[in-house]
Amino acid sequence: MYLNKIKGSPALQLVNLVIEKTSRGEKIISLAIGEPTFETPKEIIDEAYNSLKKGDTKYTSSYGMEDVRKAIVEKVNKKNKIKAEITNVIFSPAKFAVFASLMAVTNSKGEILTPDPGYFYIEPIILAGAKPVYYKLNEDFSLNLDEIKKKIKKKTLAIIINTPANPTGKVYDEKELEELYEFCKDNNVYIISDEAYEDLVYDKKHFSIGSLEDKPDKVISVFSLSKSYSMTGWRAGYITASENIISNINKLIENTITCFPGFIQKASAFALKNGDIYIEKFREEFRKRRDLTFKRLKEMKNIDIRSIEGAFYAFPRYNAKLKSIEISKKLLNDYNVALMPGISFGPSGEYHLRISFAGSIETISEGLDRLEEFFSSLN
Repeated sequence: MYLNKIKGSPALQLVNLVIEKTSRGEKIISLAIGEPTFETPKEIIDEAYNSLKKGDTKYTSSYGMEDVRKAIVEKVNKKNKIKAEITNVIFSPAKFAVFASLMAVTNSKGEILTPDPGYFYIEPIILAGAKPVYYKLNEDFSLNLDEIKKKIKKKTLAIIINTPANPTGKVYDEKELEELYEFCKDNNVYIISDEAYEDLVYDKKHFSIGSLEDKPDKVISVFSLSKSYSMTGWRAGYITASENIISNINKLIENTITCFPGFIQKASAFALKNGDIYIEKFREEFRKRRDLTFKRLKEMKNIDIRSIEGAFYAFPRYNAKLKSIEISKKLLNDYNVALMPGISFGPSGEYHLRISFAGSIETISEGLDRLEEFFSSLN
C-alpha cells in the first residue's frame, strides 16, 4: 500500500508544535504559511453567490463546466501562449492536479524527476506508484540542465518543474526552458509544469514551457487561482495537456471526486475573464513585501540571500552549525516565530530557511526583527 510509504516530514513536526503553542494561548508570528492575507475580491464572491441562488448546486461534468473550460482556453491562449482547445483542459485544484498528472503518466513502474530544493512532490509521486528522483538546482536555483540530462534515463517517465518556484522564488528563463523541452521531447519524457505562482513575478517575465508546442503533447501545465486571486480555500485550478492525458485525468476524477462544485467553477470563470485588475493589485502589494523582506535579510548577520524573482518566499542560506529543523524549533520555542526548515524541501535545502512574506507588513517586520535577534545572538 503506497500510503504506508509516506513518512512524516520536518514541516509536519513544526506544524504540530505551532498547534500546541497556539492551543496554550501563545501568540505566534508566522512566516511559514503560503497564503495571501487579502480577502477574495467581492465580485468573485458575488458571482459564486449568484450561481448558488440560480441552482448551480448539482453534479457537473468531471471535466468541468463548459463556461469555465472556455474561459481557461481563452486565458491560456492569450496569456500563456499555449495552443490549447477545450479538449485539452480540465478543471481541478492545483495540488490534486499535480497528483492526477502523475497518475496519468505513471502507467508502468518508472521514475519521476523532482527538484531539489523543491515543493512537496515526493509524496504524490510515491502515491502515484512511481519512484521519485531528485535533480539538484544550480546555486542560484536555476535549472541545472547538465544534472537533469544525466538523471534522465530510459525509466524516466516525467520531470516536474515549478516556476515561479516554491520555496526558492526563482523564475526560470525562456532559454533554459527551451533547452529542457527539446531534450525531454527527444527522450520521450513528459514535463509537468507547476505554474501556480505565474502571476507573482516581479522583475522578469513568466514563460510557460507549454507554449513551445504546436499543440499540447509532452507538456502538462498546472495552474491555480489560489494565489492570483487570493482564492486559496476555493480549491480552484486547471490543467492543460494532450487529449489523452486529459482523458486519463478525467478517469481519476470521475472515479474518485466525481466533479467539482458548479458555483466555484462559475466564480473561477468570472475571475479568469475579469480578474487582471486584482492580479495587478495583489502583485504590487507583494512587491512591497518582497522588497522589505529582501532588504532586511540582506542586512542580517549570518544570512546569505539571493534575489527573489517570484512567488512570495525567501529562501536564505544561513551560517550556523545547527540543522534547519533545530533552528526552526529554536525560533518557535524561544522567539515565537514560525518558519519552514529548508530540509523540508529536499536534501539541498539544508542550512536554508523558507520565509513567507504573504502576511502583513507588520507581521513580516516583527518576524524579521526576531529572526535578526536570533542570528545576532549566534556571534
